Amino acid sequence: MLHRKSRMSRRAFTVTALSAVAAASGAMAAGAATGGKDRHRRYGTREMRGVWIASVANRDWPSKPGLTAGRQRAELIAHLDTAVRRRLNTVVLQVRPTADALWPSPHEPWSLVLTGTQGRDPGWDPLGTAVEEAHARGLQLHAWFNPYRIANHTDLGRLAGNHPARAHPDWVVAYAGKLYYNPGLPDVRAFVRRAMLDAVERYPVDAVHFDDYFYPYPVAGQTFDDDEAYDTHGGDFEVRADWRRDNIDKLVEEMAEGIRRIRPTTRFGISPFGVWRNASTDPLGSDTRGGVQTYDDLYADTRKWVREGWIDYICPQLYWNIGFAAADYAKLLPWWAEVARGSRTNLFIGEALYKAGDSAQPAAWQDPAELSRHLTLAKKHPEARGHIYFAAKDVAADRIGAMARVVADHYQQPAITPR
Repeated sequence: MLHRKSRMSRRAFTVTALSAVAAASGAMAAGAATGGKDRHRRYGTREMRGVWIASVANRDWPSKPGLTAGRQRAELIAHLDTAVRRRLNTVVLQVRPTADALWPSPHEPWSLVLTGTQGRDPGWDPLGTAVEEAHARGLQLHAWFNPYRIANHTDLGRLAGNHPARAHPDWVVAYAGKLYYNPGLPDVRAFVRRAMLDAVERYPVDAVHFDDYFYPYPVAGQTFDDDEAYDTHGGDFEVRADWRRDNIDKLVEEMAEGIRRIRPTTRFGISPFGVWRNASTDPLGSDTRGGVQTYDDLYADTRKWVREGWIDYICPQLYWNIGFAAADYAKLLPWWAEVARGSRTNLFIGEALYKAGDSAQPAAWQDPAELSRHLTLAKKHPEARGHIYFAAKDVAADRIGAMARVVADHYQQPAITPR
């Protein structure tokens, strides 16, 4: 039921709610400790309630580079505790933001976001700690990787001395002020897959997660220079765009196979940009006028991955309000529900909590009830099995109470994640 007036004071409501959440989180942790069957008995509701914790550019965590190990750990745990208080059940932690690692990887240097110096040991194991502490709280931990982004600048000399991109400059493409691994090179695909799967081998992560970055977002007047790779490896494709999509298809399919081989219980999820193709481009597309189409611009055939069953869940970033003319949440949601219908792939919805209360956003985002309406609408589509919120610092700050409204309207009882 949507928000309604109550005679209970805000303070009394908060105390009551926090007590209930504390009890629920303890039960969830107990369920995690005593095994899956017990958790099923305690919580019949299966629903994704997730939050992204972005580390790139220190967006959410760590709050800045160079903090002590103790301070970094405390900030991470605070995000986990906030997730529990908000009755969430999953954190999606970015552990490979720019071809560097938040765990002691034998393949890539320690991440710049930890110490401010790429390659410097932070003195602790963030991913290992995150898995342990999340599970202790009854939370799932999804390890979030960016496959191809190397740096948010174009200077190879600024990378750690042992960075693979410096050892293999032929793998690198500079584009629009950033460095990327070239997805068209088989050696690159093999390397990034091996680097990411190392975390799956080391830690009992509940899922591997990719976001929306495959080939980079197009920038007017800029060319992604993969001529040589196409000449060498694109012989079966008369159209370069088809070859690029095949490169990404191979990464997704091979990554799925690797995860199943190493840790069969770990799932694989992808969170793409919300528009696959506009209906004006393809009759199978959505009733949208998106300026970006993942199929055509990022060379990511996200619809195919669902229909082929390569991924366990898809979480399109439906970062628009209900009624937004170019990309209406109320039109995209049923489109994605139809894509997922009859497949083995769970559908979760990516939600733009960060827009709530931002004065630069349309008027709908100034209303604390906008996000709650999204969940109300999603309940009409059984294929939509939950939501993930961008991002952690916005869940904590909740500047206009949009997240609190979601909790009050929809999260009165705890839930476990779908399988």
